[in-house]
Amino acid sequence: MTGKIRIIAGQWRGRRLPVMELDGLRPTTDRIRETLFNWLMNDIRGQRCLDAFAGSGALGWEALSRGAAQVVFLEQHSEIVAQLQQQCTLLDTQANCQIIQADSCHWLQQPPSRLFDVVFLDPPYTLNLLPQIFPLLEPWLAEKAWVYVETAKNEPVRSHLPSYLSIYREAVAGTVWYGLLRKG
Repeated sequence: MTGKIRIIAGQWRGRRLPVMELDGLRPTTDRIRETLFNWLMNDIRGQRCLDAFAGSGALGWEALSRGAAQVVFLEQHSEIVAQLQQQCTLLDTQANCQIIQADSCHWLQQPPSRLFDVVFLDPPYTLNLLPQIFPLLEPWLAEKAWVYVETAKNEPVRSHLPSYLSIYREAVAGTVWYGLLRKG
C-alpha cells in the first residue's frame, strides 16, 4: 500500500511522489515543509544538503525542487532506499542526489568527506536520537550552516542543544515541534 507526498514549490511544484505506508514512516506535512522552506527561502539555492533520516524524502526533494545543488539522503531501511532511488529516477535528478543506505548515527562517525550547508534531522521520535546525533554532526557542518530539527513536542530539544547551535526559528504543529537552528 502506498501514499503520496506533494512537492510544494520549485521546479517540481505540485508533483506527487509515491511513498510506502510503513510503521514509523511519517512524512513531514505540507504545512510544516512550507513554513520551513519559507524560513530558508533565501538560503537553499545552490546549497549542499543532508537529509539524515530521509524516510519519504519529502525534505530532500523539496530542497532540490527549490534549487539546492545536492542532497545526500541517508536511510537505513532497504525498502525505503529502493523507493528513494525510484523517486530519484522519476525526477531525473541522479546528478544532484546521493542515496546511501546507512544508519545515520554510524555514518556520521566517519571523518567528514564534505561539508553541508543545510541538514534535515527528523529521526524516529521514539528513539530519542538527538543527544547522540548533535555531537556527531558538528564536523560535517559548513560555517553558518542551518540545521532543521523535527521531533515530538514533548521532547526537550533545548536540553540537548549543543553550544555550537542556536535556535533561529521554532514552531509547534499539533504534536510536532520543529525548529531551524544555526551554527555559529
